[in-house]
Amino acid sequence: QVQLVESGGGLAQAGGSLRLSCAASGRTFSTSGGGWYRQASGKGRERVAYISLSGGNIAYADSVKGRFTISRDNARNTLYLQMDSLKPEDTAIYYCNLFSGTANYWGQGTQVTVSS
Repeated sequence: QVQLVESGGGLAQAGGSLRLSCAASGRTFSTSGGGWYRQASGKGRERVAYISLSGGNIAYADSVKGRFTISRDNARNTLYLQMDSLKPEDTAIYYCNLFSGTANYWGQGTQVTVSS
């Protein structure tokens, strides 16, 4: 069983930065693709960023391109999301995700609030 624990959320001012971390238990981290999703109040969940198991393929939602950076450390079983130039519209609960084949794992979510 894989467990994902996010940390690093909180309150930031517009233009500020936050770094989210997602620590994974189990042995599947290095063989899984990873991603960060977010869900704002009253809206659906959207994918913010994706990274392949090797880190060689990365993709971002248009709304965060140039501001967010996804990365992973397979030795530490940890996924990261560096968020810079934050905007109030980035306010949401952020979830990390690992997937491998038909297996799909989610963290519990961490709140990010950006004030104007």
